[in-house]
Amino acid sequence: MIMQRYFITLSYDGTAYHGWQIQPNGISVQEVLERSLSILLKETITVTGAGRTDAGVHGRMMVAHFDTAQPFDSGQLVYKMNRLLPRDVSVSRIEAVSADLHARFSAVSRTYHYYIHTGKQPFSHRYSCEIHYPLDFDKMNEAASYLIGEKDFKCFCKAGADVKTTFCNLTEARWIPFGDGLSLSSGSTIANWCFVITANRFLRNMVRAVVGTLVDVGRGRLSLADFRQIVDGGTRSDAGESMPGNALFLWDIKY
Repeated sequence: MIMQRYFITLSYDGTAYHGWQIQPNGISVQEVLERSLSILLKETITVTGAGRTDAGVHGRMMVAHFDTAQPFDSGQLVYKMNRLLPRDVSVSRIEAVSADLHARFSAVSRTYHYYIHTGKQPFSHRYSCEIHYPLDFDKMNEAASYLIGEKDFKCFCKAGADVKTTFCNLTEARWIPFGDGLSLSSGSTIANWCFVITANRFLRNMVRAVVGTLVDVGRGRLSLADFRQIVDGGTRSDAGESMPGNALFLWDIKY
């Protein structure tokens, strides 16, 4: 029997999951996806994702691949999977691809979004990081521009990560405001900001460490010169703290 490779595109709210990858101590997105496919196709299906989001991190777009020799109607399988999957995981497309395409290694870029709101906001706290101190976003953008290009980003890589190289090629890193702000009954206004970052690859915990370091710049804890020095030759302990995962979204993947 000839095996056929399929790409499956999905999105998920990561709140209830211990990340994308199957874990021995908790439920993962990969686990519920494989379980659903295995039930519907009546064989053991293993999926390979385009990346590994951490616990609590969301996926607006995740791509995975799986192989099977079974013929099926893609539209019907999408429909049945969405009936079977938990409400916080949704499949949008399943398509046949060539055998040499790989969900992880064939991707040419990935984009993440990290959301921040200034002040207490009960409608945003689940998907955005609440900040209660002033931030200089102009200075944060100036620092972020230094990240563009191919560099060694070991200072933003979680200690103990099993990677062959810590070099990544960043093509986008910027803070953008969105919405008009929310006016509260007190008269104050909550500002909403999104950090957009795109690269060919990312290191473990990299985006949250980058955001934490840029926040330190925005707070005045680090100067622009300090930030450049950290990027050029610093260690993980020199960079800022890792920001909470609930505000991070894997936003887009290009092939």
